[in-house]
Amino acid sequence: MRLAIRHMTSYRYSRSVGYAIQTLRLTPRTYDGLSVLRWQVRGERNRALPAFTDGLGNVVHTNAINRPHDGALIAVSGEVETRATDGLVRDAREPLPPGYFLRATALTEPAPAIAAFAAESARGGSTMDRLGALMAAIHARVAYRAGTTDTRTSAAEALALGTGVCQDHAHLFAAACRSLGIPARYVGGYFWAGGAGGSDQASHAWGEAFVADVGWVGFDPANATLPDERHIRIGIGLDYWSAAPVRGIRHGDAEETLSVTVDVADAEQAQ
Repeated sequence: MRLAIRHMTSYRYSRSVGYAIQTLRLTPRTYDGLSVLRWQVRGERNRALPAFTDGLGNVVHTNAINRPHDGALIAVSGEVETRATDGLVRDAREPLPPGYFLRATALTEPAPAIAAFAAESARGGSTMDRLGALMAAIHARVAYRAGTTDTRTSAAEALALGTGVCQDHAHLFAAACRSLGIPARYVGGYFWAGGAGGSDQASHAWGEAFVADVGWVGFDPANATLPDERHIRIGIGLDYWSAAPVRGIRHGDAEETLSVTVDVADAEQAQ
């Protein structure tokens, strides 16, 4: 499937600020399930941004504005070709060993309630069966409801609330897997929901777990499915903050207004 993506992020400030710098994890890398056909990340005035690869293997652009300004724009556009791989992540850049992804963070701390939930939910013969059961249990336990959580909500808090968004599902999956001794990580990206049901969010998050003798496998609790040709994998991390699409700081006392639009479309139907 060929998918076209447009992602616009606009910042407006109530008064001029003197300096701002952002790191942008907004670029996919080719692996067995995805080929990047074209992709660009631009700043103000269609300015090309410098890029590097971080320690997790993510492509990171830097957007720095070293002059007084009252707004900023980040424009992402591209086209990819995706293939269903039964969730398997083959031939992806893997600079770190799987054991690194056993580390807990503030957002994915395997609290006693999470450990108990994981032990009760992850039942089955094989590791894949157990992880599939865990994914289904998270989908059933944490109802998708926007506005009940934010980027600071931990996996334990989302489990207690019983509501959240894809980010919370991914955090809970990672925390539950780690409590079982299974390396797991957070994945940020995009999702094409046209005609397929499930969550209607174009920006999306899911989890990946490392299965011995198989490798990294994706699990999407928000949609209760293994990632397929509708998923566009962008960045990985221990949690949202290490895979966040945009992070930054600025100098200046001003109120910020943020506007984000994301569009994921079937490129073949658009022709």
